[in-house]
Amino acid sequence: MAEVQHAFRYRGTDSLGKRVAGQIDAGSREEAVRRLRQAAILPIDVTPGAGPAAPSGALTRTGKTRTAITRAIGELAVLLEAGIPLERAMALLLDSIEQAPLRAEFAAMQQAVKEGAPLSRTLSERPALFPPVTAAMAEAGEADGRLGPALSRLADALQREDDLRGLIVTSMIYPVILLVISVGVIALMLLFVVPQFESLFAGAEDRLPAASVFIMEASRTLRAGWWWMLLLLVGGGFALRQVFSRPQARAARDRFVLTLPQIGPLVCSAETARFARTLGVLVDGGVPLPSATLLAGRAIGNSHMAAAVREVARGMKEGGGLTAPLAAADIVPAKAIGFFRTGEETSRLGPMLGKLAEVLDRDVTIQLQRLVGLLTPAITVILGAVVATIIAAIMAAILGFNDLALA
Repeated sequence: MAEVQHAFRYRGTDSLGKRVAGQIDAGSREEAVRRLRQAAILPIDVTPGAGPAAPSGALTRTGKTRTAITRAIGELAVLLEAGIPLERAMALLLDSIEQAPLRAEFAAMQQAVKEGAPLSRTLSERPALFPPVTAAMAEAGEADGRLGPALSRLADALQREDDLRGLIVTSMIYPVILLVISVGVIALMLLFVVPQFESLFAGAEDRLPAASVFIMEASRTLRAGWWWMLLLLVGGGFALRQVFSRPQARAARDRFVLTLPQIGPLVCSAETARFARTLGVLVDGGVPLPSATLLAGRAIGNSHMAAAVREVARGMKEGGGLTAPLAAADIVPAKAIGFFRTGEETSRLGPMLGKLAEVLDRDVTIQLQRLVGLLTPAITVILGAVVATIIAAIMAAILGFNDLALA
C-alpha cells in the first residue's frame, strides 16, 4: 500500500546560495528534507502545509518557468526514447533543471513515479505548471506504450507555441518603446520647456494666439495635477482589470478585439495556430477527437474563441462533426476550414492540423511585420506633429508679442 502523502512548506537555499521557497509532498518531514537535498536545495525550515498536497501552489508558469518546463519535457522524451526507464530518466533529468523550486517539483514527481503513480497523474496534479494537454498526451502515451514519442511531440508543440509567443512579444518591443519615448518627450516639453516662456507673456495672454494659450494652459494643468492624473491612470487600470476579470466582460472585450482592423486578424491567426497545433498533437497521440477538441480549446487565450470551441466539442460528444460547426461559429480564418475538412475526410486530421499551424505561423509573422510597419511611422508622425505644434505655438506667441511691442 502506497504511503500517504502530505504537503510540506519549505524555505531554503539552492546551490548558488539563492533563497527559495515552495511546497513539496512527502510521507514525512524527514522524507521531505531528503527530497529537497536530492534536488540540491539546503532546507532551512520545513513545516507541514495546510490542505492537500499541491507542490505547484508556490510556483506559477512564468515565461522563464514555461521555457524550463518545455526543455525538461523534451529532455525526458529523449531519455525515454533511448530506452531508459521512466523513474531513472526523471532522476537524470533533475541534474539539468536550474531553477531550484522547479527541480523540487520534478523531484516530488520522480518520487511519486517511483512509488507507482503514472506520470500523467503527477502532471494533472500540478495544473499551475502543466497545461491540461500535457497530462492528456502523457496518458495517451502510457496507454499505447509510447510515452517517449508522445512527450517528444508534446515538447515540439510547446516549443513552437513559445516561439510564436516570443515572436509577438519581440515584434512589439520597438513600437512600445517608441510610444513611451513619445509620451515622455511631450510631457517633458509641457513640464519644463513651455514654462520657460510663460514669464515673457505675463499679463499679455489675452493678446496671444489661441493655440499658444491652449499650450500654456495644458502645461499649467499638467504641472498642477500630474499626481492625480497618474493616480487616475493607475486607478482606471485597476478598475478595468477588475471588470475584465468577470467572464462576461472578458468575453465582450475579446469579441471586440477580433473586430479590430489589423489586430483582429492577427489575434485570430495566432489563436487558431495554437488551437490547431495542440489539437493535432492530441489527435496524433491517440486522444479521442471530442476530448482532444475540448482540451485544445483550453489552450486558446481569447475567451470568445475558447467558448465557441467548447460548444463545438459539446456538439461532437453528442454525435456531431468538427468542421461544420467550427465553420458556423466563424471564429477561425477561412483558409483554416479547408484544412479541417480535408483532415476529417482523409482521416489524417493530425498531420493536416500540423500543416495548418505552420501556415498560420507564417501568416502571423507577415501580419506582425505589417502591423509594426504601420505603428512605427504612425507613432513617429504623431510625435513630430505634437512637438511641432508646441514649438509653433511658442514661436507664434513670441512673434506676436514682438509685433505688439513694436507697435
